[in-house]
Order: sequence, then C-alpha cells, then structure tokens
Amino acid sequence: MSSTAQPMRALVAIGVTERFFAAPESERKAVFLATKTAFAGLAGRFGVRVLGTFDDDTLQIGPSTTFPWTCYLLLEVPGYDEVRAITNVFRETPVGDHQLWRYYKVEARLGRPLFFGEDT
Repeated sequence: MSSTAQPMRALVAIGVTERFFAAPESERKAVFLATKTAFAGLAGRFGVRVLGTFDDDTLQIGPSTTFPWTCYLLLEVPGYDEVRAITNVFRETPVGDHQLWRYYKVEARLGRPLFFGEDT
C-alpha cells in the first residue's frame, strides 16, 4: 500500500423524481436554473475535478428512482468529505419553497480508478 494518498473517483448518479414531472413548466424551469447554478464551479468550491458528465434524457422519459439514472457526474475527488458536500448541495439549494432534493434522487459511489482502460 502506498503511503501517498491517491485521488478517488466518485460517481454521482442523479434521478429525476415524479414531483419534477408533475410540476408546472415555470417550476421545472426554476429547478433547471437552480441546478445549473448549484453545480457551477465544483472544482473551485470543493477541490474536485469533473472527469465527465452523462445525460441520457433523450432516450429515457419519466422519473428514474433507481438504475438506470437520468444523469451522472464522474469526479476525481480528494475523499469522502468532498462527495458528501457535493451531495449536500441538493439539500441546501432552494427552489421556491423547497430544496433541490424534492425533485431529484441522488446516490454517490466512491472508488478508485480502474487499473485498465485509460491512457496515461
């Protein structure tokens, strides 16, 4: 085991709930705006690196409360606390009288880079 801490990978899986789809268009627009604002500048705010994003909303319609999720963030993170803080953004970000978590279901996975498949 190396004495130098290696960055970890986090996969943040995000599902859109029925409450989002049941909301009027103005509320859905407010959710989109709040989401975009809440997740801007992750590197500077949390010390993470966004390795990639994935959104399959063109092939999936309706709520997703389990796999397959609607969208994903793949991050390189220093550790657990940063992933917890990013997940907490859903709890803290207001949208009207509610917070983002009303409209999303979120799961985060922590792991290490896979030993193959990436050119280094």
